Amino acid sequence: MGLDPVFERLPDELRSLRMTPASAIQAFCLEVIDAVAGVVGVVKPQSACFERYGGEGVAALAEVIARARERGLYVILDAKRADIASSAEHYAAGAAGMGADAITLSPYMGRSTIQPFLGAGLGVFVLTRTSNPDADELQSARLEDGATVAQRVASMIAEVGRAQIGASGLSAVGAVVGATKAGADGARLREIMPDQVFLVPGVGAQGGSVADIRPLARAGARSSGGLGLVVNASRSVLYPTPPADTPWPEAVADAAGRFAGDVRDLAG
Repeated sequence: MGLDPVFERLPDELRSLRMTPASAIQAFCLEVIDAVAGVVGVVKPQSACFERYGGEGVAALAEVIARARERGLYVILDAKRADIASSAEHYAAGAAGMGADAITLSPYMGRSTIQPFLGAGLGVFVLTRTSNPDADELQSARLEDGATVAQRVASMIAEVGRAQIGASGLSAVGAVVGATKAGADGARLREIMPDQVFLVPGVGAQGGSVADIRPLARAGARSSGGLGLVVNASRSVLYPTPPADTPWPEAVADAAGRFAGDVRDLAG
């Protein structure tokens, strides 16, 4: 479940408490986490939604990550970091120190920018085929050997990830592949990256569906854990329209439960 808190979209009761925006989004996310713990297994806080409020926002992010860890949830920090290795070490130390289990990264500066995050004990999800429409301009461009840029990134991820495969047979080096691009490119990307976990945004508000992502699943998976997928929904679950007599945390939990059930059906 993506945690992308937007102050203007928070429940009226939170926005009327005269809290600062950073305090309000923290309170919102803490209630969301309590509501969905046991329903979903992973949360993905969007760092930008917190960082916009400066130090108070970063402190709120740390509290949200701490609560998620307390409730037994795996935390992917959606920060899309990328820098030379010496700078990446600082980003990695910050994410690990905040309590994140994994982080999203941009591959544009090469494989050396990935290693510091692995060295800090983090799992990584590298942007590969993203769900925004204008990503095609770069990611679908063809190289001299006929592969697309996205496919070349996938090959790099697979190569780096071979040394990071655990007992489950899956690598700590994963890939971000959008649901809205799965039909066109998903099968080929899975062929290149058989041992990667795919972080799949784009389901719900961005137009993708759970059915769209079947080409991304690992072949022969007999359980949801073996699919090699972390399927993310944010706005469609965070901001449901509940019946008048339903408390908003209950509505969020109900929406998350329906979404989780749809994802589990992929293993059927």
